[in-house]
Amino acid sequence: MSIWLILALLFAVLEAIAVSKNIRQLEYIAKPAVMLCLFVWLSTHTGLQGEAFWFGLGILFCLAGDLFLMFPSDRMFLFGLMAFLFAHIVYIAGFHGAWAAANAWSWVVIALIALNATYFLRRFVAAIYRQGKNSLVVPILVYGIVISVMLYAALSTLQDPAWKRNAAWLASAGALLFVASDMVLAWTKFVAPAKNRRVWNIVLYHLGQIGLTAGVISQFG
Repeated sequence: MSIWLILALLFAVLEAIAVSKNIRQLEYIAKPAVMLCLFVWLSTHTGLQGEAFWFGLGILFCLAGDLFLMFPSDRMFLFGLMAFLFAHIVYIAGFHGAWAAANAWSWVVIALIALNATYFLRRFVAAIYRQGKNSLVVPILVYGIVISVMLYAALSTLQDPAWKRNAAWLASAGALLFVASDMVLAWTKFVAPAKNRRVWNIVLYHLGQIGLTAGVISQFG
């Protein structure tokens, strides 16, 4: 096991503790440290060559998003949302070869993703309007569409013969966990606050990022 993966896992645990105990100083260190460790892990194993470049760039955009979301204001939330939007776009670029051709399985996946995205986006948009934060509606809709495409792109690796089986499962699981973390964040921010929501959000997020990075390294390393 790579030392950088071990460090990423260690900082992820520290971040979960920091969030659960509301230790802001530790959070400011541990949260960005996870993504930095994942970036170095990816870089040392792939050289950021070929498709791995896009995933490395995505990690850096996510790091920027993490930094923006450390600030509680809606303005910083919008900056963080845009950073993660760009992250998903470059992740899609990294997965582009896996979803070139659609088949019956693909259409089932597309339908399931579309149904879930439509349900959650309707709930989020309605809640945003109720809160009078109308300027967030379009960014949230765009983000929801892009992250749905990213999820489909990642799941498409499961049927792509060019992808190794373990790499495809890791990348797909990582993408699912990443989407789940965003759903938790948006639901509790706009629809209904929940106990321990920040802990669930950060744990799902870091597990998703680790899964995605592990899948990319398994495929391109």
